[in-house]
Amino acid sequence: MLPTKVSAASFDRLYVFGDSLSDMGNIYNATGKTYPVSPPNFEGRFSDGSLWVDYVGNQLGLKPTLLTDIDFTTIPPTPIPTQGINFAFGGSSSGLGNAVVSNPNLPGVLKQVLGFAATVQANNQTADPDALYTLWGGANDFFFLNSEDSSTPISNISLALNTLVGVGAKNILVFNLPDLGQLPAAKINNRNPTTLSKSTNEFNLGLAETVSALSQNQNLNIISIDTYSLFNQASTLGFTNVTESCLSRPDICNPGNNKFLIWDGFHPTTSGHKVIADTVLAAIEAKSVPEPSINLGILALGAFGAIGMLKRQ
Repeated sequence: MLPTKVSAASFDRLYVFGDSLSDMGNIYNATGKTYPVSPPNFEGRFSDGSLWVDYVGNQLGLKPTLLTDIDFTTIPPTPIPTQGINFAFGGSSSGLGNAVVSNPNLPGVLKQVLGFAATVQANNQTADPDALYTLWGGANDFFFLNSEDSSTPISNISLALNTLVGVGAKNILVFNLPDLGQLPAAKINNRNPTTLSKSTNEFNLGLAETVSALSQNQNLNIISIDTYSLFNQASTLGFTNVTESCLSRPDICNPGNNKFLIWDGFHPTTSGHKVIADTVLAAIEAKSVPEPSINLGILALGAFGAIGMLKRQ
């Protein structure tokens, strides 16, 4: 059982980089609220309810502002994101673009991080050392780009991690991938589950090597979340259906409160996200946070044109 409050609640902001597993509404806003279709999806999320980042943010008392909710035409931008920013976009590749939606302005995971870093550097600042930074990506590369190429997403996510460290991030939460070959979507559109499982293992190994190297720096607080193992033991965590998507079984699917692990073939149900969030919070609780250095405050976000800001539609 988790404590009612996390001792690491001293985090003053939450910055989220990733894809649909962490997107609380950016791609929904960017597509004129047409993708993902809501309902049945929950308020622009790729699930039937809150995501892990919603649950974790609530526990930490932080609600990051959606990147697409910020008006960068005003000085300073409005609203000022005092509790952090969610940069994640559904469909993001691990690199510069989007693997699902054809729009050059939609940033991949690496581009999200590079844009953030460019803003920090343009304002002669360092990243807030008292913030929590989260990074989760790579799955879309295998599902939609090249299921056999693990080197590219390893390189992109590793560069993203090192970029965050390079601009001063101290507390970084990083996720590996669940076994993509075991997800319902692995069996459709001529995908090869065996290939996807092999690539998942290669990616996770490469990511682990990067994390291990960074963890040698005692000034960093790198918190690893092993979603691969978590998903593999889902049947022991109360989930009664770990092989089918909830949406494929409308006769027994109960959105918002069900025992399915997977919502739509690719993404966890909100029940699955809750388990992920509990794992994250336990990991934060178990890992000591380095002594905070000087907090340089809110970033001046005017220079964030570096990643081609999206206008709300």
